[in-house]
Amino acid sequence: MSISFENLTPISSILVGILILMFPKFLNYLIAGYLILTGVIALGILR
Repeated sequence: MSISFENLTPISSILVGILILMFPKFLNYLIAGYLILTGVIALGILR
């Protein structure tokens, strides 16, 4: 399996989910970071 930007969103979803379970105090920061990352990927800024 090669990691490309198409695979980055599902992988980041899993990682953020695990981090939320481990560190619930950082929920707001993790969600904000995930939304920013997803938006940047969707706009095509990262290729």
